[in-house]
Amino acid sequence: MKRRASVIIGAAVLGASFFVSGADTRVTAALSSVSDALRPASVSFARVDMRGAPGTSAQGEVAIETPRATHVEMPTAVKGIYMSQCAAATPSFRRDLISLITSTELNAIIIDLKDYSGTVAFPSETALEGGAGCTVPDFEEFVEELHRHGIFVIGRLTVFQDPLYTKVHPEAAVRRAGDTSAVWKDHKGLSFVDVGAKQFWDYIVALAREAHALGVDEINFDYIRYPSDGNMRDVHYVHSTGDKQVELERFFAYLAERVRENQPHHMPVLSADLFGMTTTNYDDLNIGQVLERALPYFDYIAPMVYPSHYPSGFRGYANVNAHAYDIVYHSMKTAAERAGATTTKAAGLTHTPIMETVTVPASGTAATTTRQEPTGLYAKRAYKAEVMRPWLQDFNYPVPYTPEMVAAQIQATYDAGLTSWMFWDPANTYTSLRQVLKPE
Repeated sequence: MKRRASVIIGAAVLGASFFVSGADTRVTAALSSVSDALRPASVSFARVDMRGAPGTSAQGEVAIETPRATHVEMPTAVKGIYMSQCAAATPSFRRDLISLITSTELNAIIIDLKDYSGTVAFPSETALEGGAGCTVPDFEEFVEELHRHGIFVIGRLTVFQDPLYTKVHPEAAVRRAGDTSAVWKDHKGLSFVDVGAKQFWDYIVALAREAHALGVDEINFDYIRYPSDGNMRDVHYVHSTGDKQVELERFFAYLAERVRENQPHHMPVLSADLFGMTTTNYDDLNIGQVLERALPYFDYIAPMVYPSHYPSGFRGYANVNAHAYDIVYHSMKTAAERAGATTTKAAGLTHTPIMETVTVPASGTAATTTRQEPTGLYAKRAYKAEVMRPWLQDFNYPVPYTPEMVAAQIQATYDAGLTSWMFWDPANTYTSLRQVLKPE
């Protein structure tokens, strides 16, 4: 049996917005066709309601779960593919993707724990009932099967995009500015939980701990951001009262501490999905995400560097899809350098301002005095380049993504000094990737 591994994952989709690089220039465009192209395809599956009642644990209390499963060692180089929870509930998809992994260089799979609808895939004592998505009643048994094949299992947990939670708990939702009693929805009709709604934080912590107790080796958090692809002029936040970057980092800190707290045997690996342009931007893209503010709290960061999701004009490319290698290489090379740096121009809760001594005239005299002034830089911890693991593209948007384009993204990752990658295909078919994977 070959040695299998971990992979950070979560396949977030850059959704329906894109951002132009630059401190003062931000372009947000509604691209509902993009989101539709990236949303996992539905699979016919008999709906099975989740166990338990709607739950939010008392803040500050973390139960110690009784471990019910073993875990698989994380490999040095993670090579994984995404599997939607509908596909996980379908035997033919299971057989196909297990065969693909065990016969090739792949060693990890990323499975939805909670999808864009808010539906929780696995049997849970915490999950809200009534989700419109697929469930996997034998989730624990499926994880055990994957482990028997030596496959490292990553669970993707969609966070703040959660229409089910906002339906049950509208008090926690992002509201409409024009009618603060109404829940705001994006262009796809999906609603978001306000990042500052701390009651929701405990819900996410509880789900992550439950999934880990069922054998999931790594928890990947996706949609850890403020909304972007709707009428942003009509957005009102009840719970987020401060800077989006700070509010989101406080969530990161709470999440990391509480999910890891009192783990009886196996410590879960934690990873986070960020927009691809967090690798090159220092502003928060108006969604709260800044690379340096996420690094202290997760074991791995997964930028979604899908070439198709970069705006025309990025690095001077009129046709970004014709430059798949260059976009992935530049993005991941920059991300690795920023992770390894000991200074940054990005503020953060764990960063220390770097001061300089300046000499200025003393008030009312010819003498001078000295004082400390900020340089605009901050001291930070340096991280190994390997904490960066990109999400790469094997889906057709807006052009067919050929085997050559898929191979170019992998090579760009290696040339950037990284060894791990994950592929996203909402259809779970991986047509082009299959043609470039090396045999086991």
